[in-house]
Amino acid sequence: MNDRQAALRSMLGPVGVWSFALQTHPAAIEQAAAATYEDLGYRTAWFPESIGSKEAFSHAAILLAGSPRVVVATGIANIYARDAAAMVAGARTLAEAYPGRFVLGIGVSHAPSVAKRGGSYGKPIESMAAYLDAMDAADWTGPVSAERPPLVLAALGPRMLDVAAERADGAHPYFVPVEHTRIARERLGPDPVLAVEMTAVLGTDRSESRRVARGFAERYLGSVNYANNLRRLGFADDDIAGGGSDRLIDAIVAQGDAAAIAARVREHLDAGADHVCVQIRRADPTDLAVEDFTELRDALGPTIRAAPASTT
Repeated sequence: MNDRQAALRSMLGPVGVWSFALQTHPAAIEQAAAATYEDLGYRTAWFPESIGSKEAFSHAAILLAGSPRVVVATGIANIYARDAAAMVAGARTLAEAYPGRFVLGIGVSHAPSVAKRGGSYGKPIESMAAYLDAMDAADWTGPVSAERPPLVLAALGPRMLDVAAERADGAHPYFVPVEHTRIARERLGPDPVLAVEMTAVLGTDRSESRRVARGFAERYLGSVNYANNLRRLGFADDDIAGGGSDRLIDAIVAQGDAAAIAARVREHLDAGADHVCVQIRRADPTDLAVEDFTELRDALGPTIRAAPASTT
């Protein structure tokens, strides 16, 4: 394990928050929410960059400015949304202004999203490798004290996990069951950081929880990238079709009371994750779920406070 990977593990903490809801609120409200998550013990706040969302670097700056402690991570900044030089400049600007508090997650996105931007979607592995080459070659004329912040790649399949292990500080899988975490850790090896997104619906009404979970999963099940990853994990086309089988939905989205959600977090950690960023979904997608994250914090107990276990 190199110093950058060790530092990233320490920055992230074992459990964080992953949220679409943050970007739906005015700056002051989302700043307060991120600070509250940190006060609860969730050291890191992750957010996406999608079509029509807040732009990744300006959004990160808003969140970083709202708390003196919270770590902010992009999950992910789209490589088709800016050229490599702009990605480096944005990341190093934030890293200099907020040392030790910004993590750059980047990914190749998906063909329909890239088309909406007016771009042309390339082969994922080749596109990412070329982009990383361009990042390495990018000029930087800002403060010499601004080091390159930690870098993680959105990675599902074995080849992108290999790129993450070789070219970045770790990987950030999304929309995955625990079995993928085991596979990803084995593929990455012991040193790269594995920061896994885990979706959850907190509630004891199973039919309602599955309804909310299916509503969330539908867009991803229609994505070639995610569907192919699920097939690699042994799910059949019948599992993926029709909003997802109960078996698939239950594997991807943790459901139940806070103790059940906490148990799934621990499963991911036991399977090799260094960090689990929990995305709690409610019927209202703009709900910041502070009460649910409070219940989960109580159920996690020492897990949320513990230092990540070494995988070496």
